[in-house]
Amino acid sequence: MRVPTGVRNFPGGLSLDHHKEVSRAQPLRVCALPERLILPLKQHRGSPAHPCVEPGDRVMAGEPLALAGEGLSASIHAPTSGTVLAIEPHPTPQPPFTPEPSIVIAPDGLDRWRKLAPIPRPLEAPAERLIARIAEAGVVGLGGAVFPTAEKLAVPRELLIVNGAECEPYIACDDALLRARAHSVVQGARIAARAVGANRILIAVEDHMQAAHAALARALSEIIGPPAPAGHTLHFEEREGEGRWLSLPIDLVQVPSRYPQGGERQLIYALTGREVPLGGLPRDIGVAVINVGTAAAILDAVVHGEALVSRVVTVTGGGVRRPGNYQVRLGTPIETLIAFAGGYREDAARLIVGGPVMGLALPHDGFPVTKATNCILVLAASELPRPEPELPCIRCMACAEVCPARLLPHELLRRVRARQWPEAESAGLSACIECGCCDLVCPSHIPLADWFRFGKGELGARAEEERRAREAKRRHEERQARLAREAAEREARRREQTERLADPAAVSSLIAQARARRDQTPPE
Repeated sequence: MRVPTGVRNFPGGLSLDHHKEVSRAQPLRVCALPERLILPLKQHRGSPAHPCVEPGDRVMAGEPLALAGEGLSASIHAPTSGTVLAIEPHPTPQPPFTPEPSIVIAPDGLDRWRKLAPIPRPLEAPAERLIARIAEAGVVGLGGAVFPTAEKLAVPRELLIVNGAECEPYIACDDALLRARAHSVVQGARIAARAVGANRILIAVEDHMQAAHAALARALSEIIGPPAPAGHTLHFEEREGEGRWLSLPIDLVQVPSRYPQGGERQLIYALTGREVPLGGLPRDIGVAVINVGTAAAILDAVVHGEALVSRVVTVTGGGVRRPGNYQVRLGTPIETLIAFAGGYREDAARLIVGGPVMGLALPHDGFPVTKATNCILVLAASELPRPEPELPCIRCMACAEVCPARLLPHELLRRVRARQWPEAESAGLSACIECGCCDLVCPSHIPLADWFRFGKGELGARAEEERRAREAKRRHEERQARLAREAAEREARRREQTERLADPAAVSSLIAQARARRDQTPPE
């Protein structure tokens, strides 16, 4: 696949204020360990992990706590050494905030590790071995989708895109990671490319991330050699015998700061001009996309033998005293993280996990940090938008102009409100990425993204109901076929017995056999 040097503008989108300067001003800091770590068994896309420890067990950092479940799943590991206190339900930061099975650990303060054996010369190792290690370490997508990375890399692609386009306001965890660990991101990307079979790597950052771009450029120059500038791109390609591990061309590209530039489909289009088909996946066009945090986690798993037990989280907003970016152990309660960031200000008014557009407002701060937690946003009262009454749609088409998925949100709204699910699905409801651009420009203040989220949930429920109906029908048909087969076998035996009894010679033979058995039986 040829990657052009120019960068395209994806359809729709909005230019939003960044609000990232405050958290960027501080270096990446490590959050202190809490008294309790709460680790939900489902921190990833797919089925929950299955516990492999019991209350009272002593564990070490990196030791498996729960192994990947059936199908799509990922393992969970101990973030530090300590004692398993319980396996019990705890609320998770996902609607409807219902308690989910979780493992509770009391840290012992020693932080003793049990690491995996490093894989030597990983860029020469078989792809299957790398993928198995990534799965063993519980690595998932850290950009928010938390899709198990091993599953993603198991399907060969020709192009690997490393996504550092952090487009939503306030969130700066990827920026902080790139400034602190650019070498790790580059080397992790090369390992991922080896695993997925890519022949080219493309690393993308937004044009306002100048410090992160410079850190990546330095890392690439030190690892590979001087770049060749080409428009928006710095092209790095090892000369034979000069590089480390493997010769693989890498492009470092700056993309416009336009929301939602970091969306997988939008980034692929901006960089390659190719569109992921409706209902399809990037694999359908030979592309794999991973987050920069995922790339660093891959390096940790393969080269350092460390499972995924922590991540960088942005803590920011006018309602927190010490905004910044923090390396946080998974399972740390949000209240502990907020306290480490100086605590709440007096005018703190809203707590959000994620960004202000696609994030989720939380009812309290007792939820744990999970693999999906990229930002804890504490908005002050002055930062909250003024509530406006919802008005009827005036069909101004502003929502359609900014929709990056090229949908007609006003038409989708009409179908979802009317519960016209087949029509809504045919109109592209499943293609909605819930970015909220339509909400931001709607003059009638209609919560379009909420309606579409509800509609997609209904489509998912209907699909699950249909799947269960098909499964029940299949089981019924199998049972009917089994009963019919058994009835046919019984009928065949009955006919055979009837035919034998109708034959005098066969009857005489049966009588003779019975007499012989009687004569051979000893008397009591």
